[in-house]
Amino acid sequence: MCVKDGEQVGEDHIEKNVDNNRRVSWPLHCDLLRAHMDNKEKDSSFRIPSDQISVVNSSPLESICEDAEIVDKKQNMMNFVPTLRSGECSDIGDRPSMEDTHICIGDLAEKFGNNELCKEAISFYGVFDGHGGKSAAQFVRDHLPRVIVEDADFPLELEKVVTRSFLEIDAEFARSCSTESSLSSGTTALTAIIFGRSLLVANAGDCRAVLSRGGGAIEMSKDHRPLCIKERKRIESLGGYIDDGYLNGQLGVTRALGDWHLEGMKEMNGKGGPLSAEPELKLMTLTKEDEFLIIGSDGIWDVFRSQNAVDFARRRLQEHNDVKQCCKEIIGEAIKRGATDNLTVVMICFHSEPPPPMVVERPRVRRSISAEGLQNLKCLLEG
Repeated sequence: MCVKDGEQVGEDHIEKNVDNNRRVSWPLHCDLLRAHMDNKEKDSSFRIPSDQISVVNSSPLESICEDAEIVDKKQNMMNFVPTLRSGECSDIGDRPSMEDTHICIGDLAEKFGNNELCKEAISFYGVFDGHGGKSAAQFVRDHLPRVIVEDADFPLELEKVVTRSFLEIDAEFARSCSTESSLSSGTTALTAIIFGRSLLVANAGDCRAVLSRGGGAIEMSKDHRPLCIKERKRIESLGGYIDDGYLNGQLGVTRALGDWHLEGMKEMNGKGGPLSAEPELKLMTLTKEDEFLIIGSDGIWDVFRSQNAVDFARRRLQEHNDVKQCCKEIIGEAIKRGATDNLTVVMICFHSEPPPPMVVERPRVRRSISAEGLQNLKCLLEG
């Protein structure tokens, strides 16, 4: 829940925005797709993939002496193909109404009949946490995937496509609210797109995505809350303010879609306002060590730390390897821990097998005792 309804504690974060004007170095499968599209328009010189280039200037001895472990690791990374399976679960929690919603699409392009440019499945997952009503969350859930697929740069420039789509769907919702005021509400939005070995997470709000890599938690998003230093600076530069930990004294998040009915939050003239619908993006290439991704609404993270959620999920998957059951158990555990907000979790596994047991190497520590210590111990034992 994002509307001010109780005291919340935020953490200072330092985030790094993705430069949407930067050309992303996609993994090999996307490079080949891009090259295939470019060749339709113009001829290009023959290029050898970087992973196949040999060092012609080095001696045979140098090649033989190359670290075999590093070579094997690189080869395993290149050969890794995620086996996707997902589950989801939600609960109203201790709230009068359910304002969370979510979506899981196995093949985004195929669902919307636009799979001519890409023969490889593009999976789409999202969690949307509404506030002030459920209309905004449901609107974004229903229309955002379509807008992404219909973008002219889909699927080659996914970073630009996703950013534009968030802003476009926000404007579409504003137009809907202008004709039907009962729809007025807002929502946070977090989406994850998996394209081959590429994982692209887009976040606007305080939902969170956490990746398990070899049992370690990697946060794929940052919570957009008023006490975040970078968000505070952005807000103040746009004429907004933070009052008692809330944006303009009203919202517990600094980025969201909707909320056009709240005065001073957004402007239709293109100048923008302190409440932004622009997502922050994080792109990562999946490797064999990556086990699963957890996407949860803020109700989950009120009672789970990121590493704690990964540890909990790994144990459950090792017990039964059922992704949907694991999501139910995360929700159940959150309720046991006293969660009061709406609860939603989506989980995507990248392997068909359960996560392997973790081997913790304990450091060997030499223990010694002084002569004085031995004498004191002897006296103690002898009484």
